[in-house]
Amino acid sequence: MTRSTSGESTRTPPRGRVSPAPPPDLVAAPGYGARRLYQAYLAAWSRHVDAVLTGPQFAVLSAIRAYPDADQTALAGAVALDTSTMADVCRRMERRGLITRHAAPHDARAKVLELTEEGAAALAEVFRRARRLDEALLEGCPAELRPHLASLFNDLGAHWEGVAERDEL
Repeated sequence: MTRSTSGESTRTPPRGRVSPAPPPDLVAAPGYGARRLYQAYLAAWSRHVDAVLTGPQFAVLSAIRAYPDADQTALAGAVALDTSTMADVCRRMERRGLITRHAAPHDARAKVLELTEEGAAALAEVFRRARRLDEALLEGCPAELRPHLASLFNDLGAHWEGVAERDEL
């Protein structure tokens, strides 16, 4: 701290510490923007929606509600999770009592997922908070463009997943 000529204390930045802007080539890269969006979304989710139930867990609970007879592998595709991540997410939610897993009637190796009463209640509560977050995140966007923006994000996600699967660029 330093004192101004009027005797008031003022804060001075620490010597040698600079907060530079991101380089222009980084700002121009779509992946950088996507990562910033995702990091900001995770922080907002944790603070305003649920610090324990993650976005992927919420997505799985939503998919179980939407597709009650679907198996774990099919639901993994619906929520854009690879099967090993899906299995891990489901194990954690099963331990917490949010879902149950049982063998599918058509294939004993496949696991059908069901919401428990606790899982349905958690989903209902988190759903309300998640929709409030969605509104806050898009409040600067005109209401008539919001569905288009969500569609654009999903289309980009599908395209980028395809790019990731290519053998070469």
